[in-house]
Amino acid sequence: MHKIWKIKEPNSQLQIKLSDALGIHPIVAQLLINREIFDVKEAEIFLSADISGLVNPFLFKHMDIAVDRIRKAQHNRERVLIFGDYDVDGVTSCVLLYNLLTQMGIEVLTHIPNRMHDGYGLNHEIGDYARHKGVSLLIAVDCGITANREVETLNQLGLDVIIIDHHEPSESGLPKALAIINPKQKDCPYPFKHLASVGLVTKLIQAVLGEFYHEALALAAIGTIADVVPLRGENRILVKFGLPNISKTKNKGLQALLETAKIKDKKISPFHVGFVLGPRINAAGRMDSAHKSLELFLCEDPLQALILAQALEQLNIDRQKMQRDVVQEALEIVEQEVNFKDHKVIVLSKEGWHKGVLGIVASKITEMFYRPSIVISVKDGIGTASARSIDGFHLHDALSHCADFLEDFGGHQGAAGLTIRQENIDTFRSLINEVAQETLEIRRLIPAVSIDCEIPLSAISLELADVVDAMEPFGEGNPTPVFCSRSLTVKSRPQVLGKDTLKFWVSDGKFSISAVGFGMAKYKEMVNLGQTVDLAYEIAIDDWNKAPTPQLKLKDIRPGGS
Repeated sequence: MHKIWKIKEPNSQLQIKLSDALGIHPIVAQLLINREIFDVKEAEIFLSADISGLVNPFLFKHMDIAVDRIRKAQHNRERVLIFGDYDVDGVTSCVLLYNLLTQMGIEVLTHIPNRMHDGYGLNHEIGDYARHKGVSLLIAVDCGITANREVETLNQLGLDVIIIDHHEPSESGLPKALAIINPKQKDCPYPFKHLASVGLVTKLIQAVLGEFYHEALALAAIGTIADVVPLRGENRILVKFGLPNISKTKNKGLQALLETAKIKDKKISPFHVGFVLGPRINAAGRMDSAHKSLELFLCEDPLQALILAQALEQLNIDRQKMQRDVVQEALEIVEQEVNFKDHKVIVLSKEGWHKGVLGIVASKITEMFYRPSIVISVKDGIGTASARSIDGFHLHDALSHCADFLEDFGGHQGAAGLTIRQENIDTFRSLINEVAQETLEIRRLIPAVSIDCEIPLSAISLELADVVDAMEPFGEGNPTPVFCSRSLTVKSRPQVLGKDTLKFWVSDGKFSISAVGFGMAKYKEMVNLGQTVDLAYEIAIDDWNKAPTPQLKLKDIRPGGS
């Protein structure tokens, strides 16, 4: 399928204003404009991304209550239970909160539910466990914002509950917890609404200590990147300062994880977090128990930490095999059952699919067919599902329209989870596609390449690459800049390197440069020597066994003039 090129309109007047005021390259000025940063002060804050830009944590609704309750637990020598989620954000949140409370001298227990046996979030059984263990305060991290009934049960058992959760609140109202730290509450004045739960815990630590705790930065960056929240505002600050701290970490578990993942001596980027560290941390919760990841980051013994990191490595290998099998089965169902004319949303279900890989499989299906996908595993008449969306379709809103046929659901615009009775799956499939027919435009079903600027090939240099790097760190909400150049002549026969990688040289008549397309070997037939092509690309650096030179990292190839 040919992709639509969406080239941002240049704003010359605003470019000049930002360039002159900040002394920055006009292309950087346009990149800021493309990210809807139009004000000089806002642009300055974005580019500097300084720790001093962190907002006062007491602007959170209930932050003062949460801090007072934790200090009361410290004073009264109470026992506190941290209840977390089984993904990277949940695990890193638990670790940071555990470290804070234990440093305060508080006795802490931790619990992360088992994805296969317990499902997501707070459950009614945890109250009996907490009371049996003498717990008087339960702190839920990265979950709890929709657990109205469960929190009521905990209250009836005499437990105080603090919820630290970044997910969307339910339309039915908030749980009656003692304190809720969530900027998405309607009446929360905190200005930045997109912190992951690990960011919220970092703000709680800042509030308790009265200063920013730099030791939290490495894990805060990992949790923030892995949860794919926008790298803007405070998230950008946490990630910018946290990434360098990962390789310098004193955390024995993280040191062991870097070693087993073979990136110990590398400059850690968002890529390494999202595609190397994150999957290994997640593997425990997907295939077994997330307590293995939690135990790793709390481990003080280097040898034991290495054993735990190696266990995560094996679990990740197992997860990859399981994922491949489920993807293959899902594709067979798509071929047999999905009518793309009527089904804007792909809903797949099967008995016995492993719950731990549903989210990844949904992402793969969405990536392949460019449609929202919901993948359901059925057991004993109950389906558990993960959902992923595309631009232009708000998953949480769509599921809200289908709530009568769901047992439970939660999430946000791009990703969600749900439970459903098996007998309701067909009705749900029809209903959510009715919602999609009304709200999801046909043009949204064609993959698009968002392009920041069209530039002449001769504008590319190492200096321009350095200039573009001023926009780092890149990720959700601040994507790696994409450029395009047209009517380029192919100057070499294309080569297929390694696994599905295409490489060739192009020229605009004045300047020649190599272009590499990972996973783009399928384009080889349209890239012939002497042919004219239009290219969309990121500017990369090729320094493999030689002096650094600029290179095009391809995003799309089109016949010249198309």
